[in-house]
Amino acid sequence: MNVNLKFFLKDTIRKMVDFSKTAQNRGLPPPPLQKPYPLGAELVRLAGPGQWQGVRDVPVAQAMAARKSHRSFRQELFTQDELGFLLWATQGLRKSPGLTGGLRTVPSAGCRHAFETYVAIYRVQGLNPGVYRYLPIEHALIEAVTVEDLEEEVAMASFNQGFVSRGAATFIWTAVPARMEWRYGEASYKVMALDAGHVCQNLYLACEAVGAGTCAIAAYDQEAFDAMLGLDGDTEFTIYLAPVGKV
Repeated sequence: MNVNLKFFLKDTIRKMVDFSKTAQNRGLPPPPLQKPYPLGAELVRLAGPGQWQGVRDVPVAQAMAARKSHRSFRQELFTQDELGFLLWATQGLRKSPGLTGGLRTVPSAGCRHAFETYVAIYRVQGLNPGVYRYLPIEHALIEAVTVEDLEEEVAMASFNQGFVSRGAATFIWTAVPARMEWRYGEASYKVMALDAGHVCQNLYLACEAVGAGTCAIAAYDQEAFDAMLGLDGDTEFTIYLAPVGKV
C-alpha cells in the first residue's frame, strides 16, 4: 500500500483544496442534515429535556472521573427515557432547526453534522427488538430495517466481539460525506473523523447519568454492517459503534 494515509490526519490538504469549487461556493443547496423518512411512517416519540425519568444530575467532573470502557453489561432493560436521553446527548438539538439543521449537543465542523444514528435495540422497555434510526429534528425513532437473529448478527459483524450485542442496545453511527463535502470538499474527511470522537465521548459521559456504560468500537466488518443497514457503502457507510448497557 503506497498511499500515505497519515496525510488524511493532517490539515495540509486545506492548502490544496480549491474552495471556490465546493458545492457551497458554486451556489448549490446543502444536503439535508437528516435523512428523509416515509410520509405517514410511525414514529416513536421520545421524552425531551426536563421530561426524563431516571436520569440523574451528575457533575461533569464526576462523570469524567468515572468514565471508562465497559465490556460487561447486566441483562437489564433500559427505559425509553434512558435511551432517549443518550440519543439526545449524542445528536440531539439544542435549538430549533433552521437553515443549519439546528444546533446540536455535539460540535461539528461548520455545523455540518455528517452522521446518522442507528440503534440496534435488544432490551428497551416498550420497544420491539430491531434496528431503528434516530431522527434528531423530531427527537424520535423510526424502525429502519428488520434483522433476524439481531444480537448474533451484530456480534458477528463486530468480528465476533460478543459483548457488542449483550447490553440494551448498540449505537451504530453512519457517515453521509456529502454533508461535509458540500462545504469543505476534500478537506472533509479529517474533520469527520474528529466529529465521530465528539459524539462517542458524549455517550460515555451521558451513560454515567443512567447507571450505564459503553465502549467505543472501531473494529468491525465494514461490508457486513453496511449490508445490514441497507447502505451503499459510498454515499453512506458505517463509521463507528458503541454498545450501551447497565453496569
